[in-house]
Amino acid sequence: MTDLIVKAAVKEQLADQNISSDFYDALDSEVADLLADATRRSDANDRKTVQPRDL
Repeated sequence: MTDLIVKAAVKEQLADQNISSDFYDALDSEVADLLADATRRSDANDRKTVQPRDL
């Protein structure tokens, strides 16, 4: 699987929190699922462009 998230950006956003090493894999998986769902929705609406409403 391709890394969809940038660890440095996540660390910056959660600067006051400790982050477990497996959090990044879980977050990456959630993002992949979100993108797959958005793609299915745009396809179901006969569009090639994924739009915010597909989220």
